[in-house]
Amino acid sequence: MLPKVLVCDNEEALRALVRGALELGDYEIVEAHDGDQSVELARACDPDLIVLDMMMPGRTGLEVLAELRAEDRFAETPVIMLTARAQAQDRLAAVEAGVNRFLPKPFSPLELASVVEELLDGHR
Repeated sequence: MLPKVLVCDNEEALRALVRGALELGDYEIVEAHDGDQSVELARACDPDLIVLDMMMPGRTGLEVLAELRAEDRFAETPVIMLTARAQAQDRLAAVEAGVNRFLPKPFSPLELASVVEELLDGHR
């Protein structure tokens, strides 16, 4: 069974870029276009890893992360915060909310693919 990656970003172009970065790996990609859908899809598909934008309509990425981390089944799910908000206070807020890795936009597709593989390897 392929590892499932939930990609949460309100920008279709960004989701397509993430899909492209991960297409060489064997992953099932599920996409959410806002914070509310991110929570719904996480609960419905039980992803192995979540790529999460910080700024989305509905719930923010930090709100999504806090809500999911409060549930036992998502307590250890690897989460990558992929965001244009890269100030020190943004990084600190993401780490305090329980993010595993913080990648600022613009990002390197190769770095994202490497981080996804590393986090999934450590989680298996």
